[in-house]
Amino acid sequence: MSKGKTDGHVRIIGGSLRGRRIPVAREPGLRPTSDRTRETLFNWLGHLAGQNVLDLFAGSGALGLEALSRGAETITLVEQNAAACRALRALAQEWKAEGVQVIQQEALGWLRASARRKQMFHGIFIDPPFEAALLQETVMTLHESALLANEAWIYLERARDQAEPEVPTHWHLHRSGQSRHTRYQLFQT
Repeated sequence: MSKGKTDGHVRIIGGSLRGRRIPVAREPGLRPTSDRTRETLFNWLGHLAGQNVLDLFAGSGALGLEALSRGAETITLVEQNAAACRALRALAQEWKAEGVQVIQQEALGWLRASARRKQMFHGIFIDPPFEAALLQETVMTLHESALLANEAWIYLERARDQAEPEVPTHWHLHRSGQSRHTRYQLFQT
């Protein structure tokens, strides 16, 4: 990413890539999950050895790349913003990060086309742009897809003033928390 086009960075909190910085582009709707929230989430999740992880609305890729650092086997980053995808591809190449797939596509469209996919995911991060109000529709579209492995983890993040989404009855709340601006939940199937 060229100088002058970033607002800063977030860093990888733990694992093999600990301390590496992820540039954060100045793009509408791009709001990476904070370091503190990611640290809490990954303390809840523990090590992710051998797991396939999906980061919908990837943005900066902070959640997916943190999972990679903590042992996930594959990371699929779905993001519709072209500049963000270019930055993610460049970062994966710079870090020589194997198992990272960056897909430039609208997240709901990608989920709806999931019937063609054979891959199942053990961890799914859903953190859409708050102003888009896509969380409920994304939860239901994911539920209708064939992407969830047995005992999959699903992380949801939303603005503090947004309503809690309804989730399928077989998703069990494992933990929840909040920060100054967000509320987040971790479910397991």
